[in-house]
Amino acid sequence: MPEMQRLAPGLRQYALVTGNYWAFTLTDGALRMLVVLHFHQLGYSALQIAMLLLFYEIFGVVTNLVGGWLGARIGLNRTMNIGLGLQIAALALLAVPTAWLTVPLVMAAQALSGIAKDLNKMSAKSSVKLLVPDSAQGTLYRWVAALTGSKNALKGVGFFLGGVLLTVFGFRGAVLAMAGALLLVWICSLLLLMRDLGKAKYKPKFRDILSKSRAINILSAARLFLFGARDVWFVVALPVCLSASLGW
Repeated sequence: MPEMQRLAPGLRQYALVTGNYWAFTLTDGALRMLVVLHFHQLGYSALQIAMLLLFYEIFGVVTNLVGGWLGARIGLNRTMNIGLGLQIAALALLAVPTAWLTVPLVMAAQALSGIAKDLNKMSAKSSVKLLVPDSAQGTLYRWVAALTGSKNALKGVGFFLGGVLLTVFGFRGAVLAMAGALLLVWICSLLLLMRDLGKAKYKPKFRDILSKSRAINILSAARLFLFGARDVWFVVALPVCLSASLGW
């Protein structure tokens, strides 16, 4: 019973963080599908659509690099809320009339969405460890598994959600509906999320983003190239290949 009492406040915060992350992930997957389908309908080629999404991946990588440092300086609650705010801004940016949806505008919106995605993801995953007492490591593993394991499933659901929203509301109506739903989540997060969550007493300097361990820095660099190669393949090369070979 005492352990459950210690977990109760953390459990409420975990539910808030998880709901925040789930709502964001759904809109993130839906937005990806909305952009692909809508601009395909407008007659864009596979390469043009792929280039629209490229900034999403590039700015996500940059955010991954500095996100932990930023979270330690200003707090994970703020990085999570900044991520939600940027996603709402990206959706609002895409809600302009179709004639204004130029390639630079869409790429800018995708850049904002890429930053938002990695801020939200980093904040959610990092905050879970801080919400569980050291004596409840088994609970920590279950909470982390539930949070991270749901990501790909929800992303897939988001893809289908994007297609449904485009069919029912059209592109502009769909992005406005998602912006409105995410705005409600953002307000709840601003009001209910712990204000000092993840904020370090020691303010790390920017150079502290690099580890003192050479092995960890090499591993991090290898991971950067690995995910960069994955993104270039799936975001650019694969759509262009399918379009050229199969006429998709």
